[in-house]
Amino acid sequence: MGNYIELSFIVEPKEQGCEVLIAELAEVGFESFVENETGFCGYIKEEEFEETKLNEVVSSLKNVFKIDYSKKIIVQENWNKVWESNFEPIEIDGKCLVRAPFHPQKKGFLYDVIIEPKMSFGTGHHNTTQLMIEKLMELDVKGKRVLDMGCGTGVLAIVAGMMGAKPIMAVDIDDWSVENTIENLGRNNCENVIVEKGHANVLAGKEFHTILANINKNVLLKDMETYFNCLKKEGNLVMSGFFETDVEEISEKAIWLGLKLEEKKVSNEWAVLWFIKNL
Repeated sequence: MGNYIELSFIVEPKEQGCEVLIAELAEVGFESFVENETGFCGYIKEEEFEETKLNEVVSSLKNVFKIDYSKKIIVQENWNKVWESNFEPIEIDGKCLVRAPFHPQKKGFLYDVIIEPKMSFGTGHHNTTQLMIEKLMELDVKGKRVLDMGCGTGVLAIVAGMMGAKPIMAVDIDDWSVENTIENLGRNNCENVIVEKGHANVLAGKEFHTILANINKNVLLKDMETYFNCLKKEGNLVMSGFFETDVEEISEKAIWLGLKLEEKKVSNEWAVLWFIKNL
Protein backbone atom coordinates (compact mmCIF):
# COMPACT_ATOMS: atom_id res chain seq x y z
CA MET A 1 0.00 0.00 0.00
CA GLY A 2 1.29 3.46 -0.86
CA ASN A 3 1.10 6.77 0.94
CA TYR A 4 -1.76 9.23 0.73
CA ILE A 5 -1.81 12.93 0.00
CA GLU A 6 -3.75 15.28 2.26
CA LEU A 7 -5.00 18.53 0.75
CA SER A 8 -6.22 21.06 3.31
CA PHE A 9 -8.78 23.43 1.73
CA ILE A 10 -9.96 26.82 2.97
CA VAL A 11 -13.22 27.62 1.18
CA GLU A 12 -15.44 30.75 1.18
CA PRO A 13 -18.40 30.67 1.44
CA LYS A 14 -17.74 27.49 3.39
CA GLU A 15 -20.95 25.45 3.37
CA GLN A 16 -21.92 25.69 -0.27
CA GLY A 17 -18.33 25.83 -1.49
CA CYS A 18 -17.27 22.71 0.39
CA GLU A 19 -20.20 20.67 -0.93
CA VAL A 20 -19.48 21.59 -4.53
CA LEU A 21 -15.71 21.15 -4.24
CA ILE A 22 -16.00 17.78 -2.47
CA ALA A 23 -18.27 16.49 -5.24
CA GLU A 24 -15.80 17.63 -7.90
CA LEU A 25 -12.82 16.10 -6.09
CA ALA A 26 -14.64 12.79 -5.68
CA GLU A 27 -14.88 12.64 -9.48
CA VAL A 28 -11.07 12.85 -9.83
CA GLY A 29 -10.15 10.14 -7.33
CA PHE A 30 -10.34 11.66 -3.83
CA GLU A 31 -11.56 8.97 -1.44
CA SER A 32 -12.40 10.64 1.85
CA PHE A 33 -13.04 14.05 3.34
CA VAL A 34 -13.03 15.52 6.84
CA GLU A 35 -14.66 18.91 7.32
CA ASN A 36 -13.32 21.54 9.72
CA GLU A 37 -14.04 25.14 10.72
CA THR A 38 -12.61 26.75 7.58
CA GLY A 39 -13.15 24.04 4.97
CA PHE A 40 -12.06 20.41 4.81
CA CYS A 41 -9.22 17.99 4.22
CA GLY A 42 -9.36 15.64 1.24
CA TYR A 43 -7.37 12.43 0.86
CA ILE A 44 -6.18 10.65 -2.27
CA LYS A 45 -3.65 7.92 -3.02
CA GLU A 46 -0.28 9.43 -3.88
CA GLU A 47 0.02 7.45 -7.11
CA GLU A 48 -3.44 8.61 -8.27
CA PHE A 49 -2.95 12.29 -7.52
CA GLU A 50 -2.62 14.54 -10.58
CA GLU A 51 -1.86 18.20 -9.95
CA THR A 52 -3.26 19.11 -13.36
CA LYS A 53 -6.69 17.66 -12.55
CA LEU A 54 -6.71 19.44 -9.19
CA ASN A 55 -5.88 22.75 -10.83
CA GLU A 56 -8.65 22.23 -13.37
CA VAL A 57 -11.19 21.67 -10.59
CA VAL A 58 -10.06 24.70 -8.60
CA SER A 59 -9.93 26.92 -11.71
CA SER A 60 -13.46 25.93 -12.71
CA LEU A 61 -14.78 27.19 -9.37
CA LYS A 62 -12.55 30.21 -8.71
CA ASN A 63 -15.11 32.68 -10.05
CA VAL A 64 -17.75 31.33 -7.64
CA PHE A 65 -15.78 30.47 -4.49
CA LYS A 66 -12.56 31.54 -2.86
CA ILE A 67 -10.38 28.43 -2.56
CA ASP A 68 -6.94 28.09 -1.00
CA TYR A 69 -5.18 24.84 -0.22
CA SER A 70 -2.00 23.29 1.06
CA LYS A 71 -0.64 19.81 0.40
CA LYS A 72 1.29 17.23 2.42
CA ILE A 73 2.04 13.51 2.23
CA ILE A 74 0.54 11.20 4.86
CA VAL A 75 2.47 7.96 5.26
CA GLN A 76 0.37 4.96 6.20
CA GLU A 77 1.84 4.72 9.67
CA ASN A 78 0.62 8.23 10.51
CA TRP A 79 -2.94 7.84 9.23
CA ASN A 80 -4.53 6.90 12.54
CA LYS A 81 -2.95 9.91 14.25
CA VAL A 82 -4.40 12.16 11.56
CA TRP A 83 -7.77 10.49 11.91
CA GLU A 84 -7.91 10.65 15.69
CA SER A 85 -7.23 14.39 15.56
CA ASN A 86 -10.28 14.91 13.31
CA PHE A 87 -12.82 12.22 14.16
CA GLU A 88 -15.70 12.92 16.53
CA PRO A 89 -18.52 10.42 17.22
CA ILE A 90 -21.58 10.73 14.98
CA GLU A 91 -25.14 10.29 16.26
CA ILE A 92 -27.78 9.43 13.64
CA ASP A 93 -31.50 9.76 14.41
CA GLY A 94 -30.84 9.00 18.07
CA LYS A 95 -30.55 5.33 17.10
CA CYS A 96 -27.07 4.82 15.69
CA LEU A 97 -23.73 5.90 17.16
CA VAL A 98 -20.68 5.73 14.89
CA ARG A 99 -17.47 6.03 16.88
CA ALA A 100 -13.80 5.14 16.79
CA PRO A 101 -12.31 2.50 19.12
CA PHE A 102 -10.81 5.25 21.29
CA HIS A 103 -14.22 6.86 21.94
CA PRO A 104 -16.23 5.74 25.01
CA GLN A 105 -19.45 3.81 24.54
CA LYS A 106 -22.72 5.71 25.05
CA LYS A 107 -25.95 4.25 26.33
CA GLY A 108 -29.30 4.65 24.60
CA PHE A 109 -28.37 3.70 21.03
CA LEU A 110 -29.78 0.69 19.21
CA TYR A 111 -26.64 0.39 17.11
CA ASP A 112 -23.17 1.11 18.48
CA VAL A 113 -20.82 1.01 15.47
CA ILE A 114 -17.05 1.04 15.94
CA ILE A 115 -15.11 2.22 12.90
CA GLU A 116 -11.34 2.40 12.45
CA PRO A 117 -11.28 4.16 9.09
CA LYS A 118 -7.70 3.88 7.85
CA MET A 119 -7.90 5.32 4.32
CA SER A 120 -11.47 4.29 3.61
CA PHE A 121 -14.51 6.44 2.88
CA GLY A 122 -17.70 5.98 4.87
CA THR A 123 -17.15 6.99 8.46
CA GLY A 124 -20.56 8.51 9.04
CA HIS A 125 -19.34 12.09 8.84
CA HIS A 126 -20.32 12.77 5.27
CA ASN A 127 -23.92 13.72 4.55
CA THR A 128 -24.32 10.83 2.11
CA THR A 129 -23.28 8.19 4.65
CA GLN A 130 -25.65 9.62 7.24
CA LEU A 131 -28.48 9.69 4.70
CA MET A 132 -27.81 6.06 3.80
CA ILE A 133 -27.79 4.94 7.44
CA GLU A 134 -31.01 6.87 8.13
CA LYS A 135 -32.76 5.17 5.22
CA LEU A 136 -31.34 1.75 6.04
CA MET A 137 -32.69 1.95 9.59
CA GLU A 138 -36.19 2.51 8.17
CA LEU A 139 -36.12 -0.66 6.06
CA ASP A 140 -36.97 -4.24 7.01
CA VAL A 141 -33.76 -6.17 6.36
CA LYS A 142 -33.94 -8.82 9.08
CA GLY A 143 -33.10 -12.21 7.63
CA LYS A 144 -32.77 -10.73 4.13
CA ARG A 145 -29.94 -10.51 1.62
CA VAL A 146 -28.24 -7.10 1.55
CA LEU A 147 -25.50 -5.69 -0.70
CA ASP A 148 -23.22 -2.84 0.42
CA MET A 149 -21.75 -1.67 -2.89
CA GLY A 150 -18.71 0.59 -2.54
CA CYS A 151 -18.43 -0.43 1.10
CA GLY A 152 -15.47 1.77 2.12
CA THR A 153 -15.18 1.17 5.87
CA GLY A 154 -18.05 -1.34 5.82
CA VAL A 155 -20.25 0.89 7.98
CA LEU A 156 -23.46 0.15 6.05
CA ALA A 157 -22.83 -3.59 6.06
CA ILE A 158 -22.21 -3.41 9.80
CA VAL A 159 -25.44 -1.55 10.52
CA ALA A 160 -27.35 -3.97 8.28
CA GLY A 161 -25.80 -6.86 10.19
CA MET A 162 -26.80 -5.34 13.50
CA MET A 163 -30.34 -5.08 12.13
CA GLY A 164 -30.38 -8.81 11.46
CA ALA A 165 -29.72 -8.89 7.71
CA LYS A 166 -28.10 -12.08 6.41
CA PRO A 167 -26.29 -12.92 4.34
CA ILE A 168 -24.62 -9.60 3.48
CA MET A 169 -22.17 -8.91 0.67
CA ALA A 170 -19.77 -5.94 0.82
CA VAL A 171 -17.87 -4.92 -2.33
CA ASP A 172 -15.24 -2.29 -3.08
CA ILE A 173 -12.67 -1.76 -5.83
CA ASP A 174 -9.95 -0.70 -3.39
CA ASP A 175 -7.69 -3.18 -1.55
CA TRP A 176 -7.44 -0.88 1.44
CA SER A 177 -11.23 -0.62 1.76
CA VAL A 178 -11.68 -4.39 1.52
CA GLU A 179 -9.08 -4.90 4.26
CA ASN A 180 -10.58 -2.13 6.38
CA THR A 181 -14.11 -3.53 6.01
CA ILE A 182 -12.96 -6.97 7.15
CA GLU A 183 -11.24 -5.44 10.19
CA ASN A 184 -14.28 -3.35 11.12
CA LEU A 185 -16.60 -6.33 10.76
CA GLY A 186 -14.44 -8.11 13.30
CA ARG A 187 -14.49 -5.12 15.65
CA ASN A 188 -18.28 -5.19 15.59
CA ASN A 189 -18.64 -8.98 15.79
CA CYS A 190 -20.52 -9.01 12.49
CA GLU A 191 -20.86 -12.41 10.87
CA ASN A 192 -22.62 -13.57 7.70
CA VAL A 193 -20.80 -10.92 5.63
CA ILE A 194 -18.90 -11.80 2.46
CA VAL A 195 -16.34 -9.14 1.43
CA GLU A 196 -15.09 -9.03 -2.14
CA LYS A 197 -12.85 -6.76 -4.14
CA GLY A 198 -14.15 -5.74 -7.56
CA HIS A 199 -16.57 -3.81 -9.68
CA ALA A 200 -20.21 -4.61 -10.46
CA ASN A 201 -19.04 -7.65 -12.44
CA VAL A 202 -18.61 -9.62 -9.17
CA LEU A 203 -22.40 -9.46 -8.72
CA ALA A 204 -23.15 -11.84 -11.60
CA GLY A 205 -25.61 -14.51 -10.50
CA LYS A 206 -26.24 -12.87 -7.12
CA GLU A 207 -29.66 -11.77 -5.81
CA PHE A 208 -30.51 -9.30 -3.04
CA HIS A 209 -33.55 -7.95 -1.22
CA THR A 210 -31.81 -4.61 -0.58
CA ILE A 211 -28.92 -2.94 -2.40
CA LEU A 212 -27.12 0.01 -0.81
CA ALA A 213 -24.88 1.99 -3.17
CA ASN A 214 -23.15 5.13 -1.93
CA ILE A 215 -20.91 5.87 -4.91
CA ASN A 216 -20.43 8.79 -7.29
CA LYS A 217 -22.99 9.60 -9.95
CA ASN A 218 -21.07 8.26 -12.95
CA VAL A 219 -20.55 4.84 -11.40
CA LEU A 220 -24.20 4.64 -10.35
CA LEU A 221 -25.39 5.44 -13.85
CA LYS A 222 -23.00 2.92 -15.38
CA ASP A 223 -23.78 0.07 -12.96
CA MET A 224 -27.45 0.66 -12.18
CA GLU A 225 -28.65 -1.94 -14.67
CA THR A 226 -26.51 -4.55 -12.93
CA TYR A 227 -28.03 -3.56 -9.58
CA PHE A 228 -31.49 -3.85 -11.12
CA ASN A 229 -30.79 -7.33 -12.45
CA CYS A 230 -29.55 -8.47 -9.03
CA LEU A 231 -32.54 -7.08 -7.16
CA LYS A 232 -35.44 -9.33 -6.19
CA LYS A 233 -38.99 -8.24 -7.03
CA GLU A 234 -40.20 -5.69 -4.45
CA GLY A 235 -36.57 -5.22 -3.46
CA ASN A 236 -35.02 -1.92 -2.34
CA LEU A 237 -32.34 0.06 -4.15
CA VAL A 238 -30.98 2.93 -2.05
CA MET A 239 -28.45 5.23 -3.72
CA SER A 240 -26.48 8.28 -2.62
CA GLY A 241 -23.18 9.98 -3.36
CA PHE A 242 -24.59 12.73 -5.57
CA PHE A 243 -26.15 16.19 -5.38
CA GLU A 244 -29.83 17.07 -5.51
CA THR A 245 -29.11 18.55 -8.95
CA ASP A 246 -28.27 15.02 -10.15
CA VAL A 247 -31.53 13.48 -8.95
CA GLU A 248 -33.39 13.93 -12.23
CA GLU A 249 -30.72 12.17 -14.31
CA ILE A 250 -30.40 9.27 -11.90
CA SER A 251 -34.16 8.93 -11.47
CA GLU A 252 -34.72 8.86 -15.22
CA LYS A 253 -32.30 5.96 -15.60
CA ALA A 254 -33.86 4.08 -12.67
CA ILE A 255 -37.42 4.54 -13.89
CA TRP A 256 -36.43 3.53 -17.42
CA LEU A 257 -35.08 0.27 -15.97
CA GLY A 258 -38.36 -0.40 -14.17
CA LEU A 259 -37.76 0.98 -10.70
CA LYS A 260 -40.29 3.06 -8.79
CA LEU A 261 -39.12 6.09 -6.82
CA GLU A 262 -40.42 5.84 -3.27
CA GLU A 263 -38.58 8.66 -1.54
CA LYS A 264 -36.01 11.40 -1.90
CA LYS A 265 -34.16 13.02 1.00
CA VAL A 266 -31.67 15.86 0.89
CA SER A 267 -29.03 17.02 3.37
CA ASN A 268 -26.86 20.05 2.57
CA GLU A 269 -27.60 19.58 -1.15
CA TRP A 270 -26.58 15.88 -1.09
CA ALA A 271 -29.38 13.45 -1.93
CA VAL A 272 -30.45 9.89 -1.24
CA LEU A 273 -32.99 8.06 -3.43
CA TRP A 274 -35.00 4.99 -2.46
CA PHE A 275 -36.41 2.88 -5.28
CA ILE A 276 -38.45 -0.36 -5.31
CA LYS A 277 -38.35 -2.94 -8.10
CA ASN A 278 -41.89 -3.62 -9.27
CA LEU A 279 -41.11 -5.90 -12.20
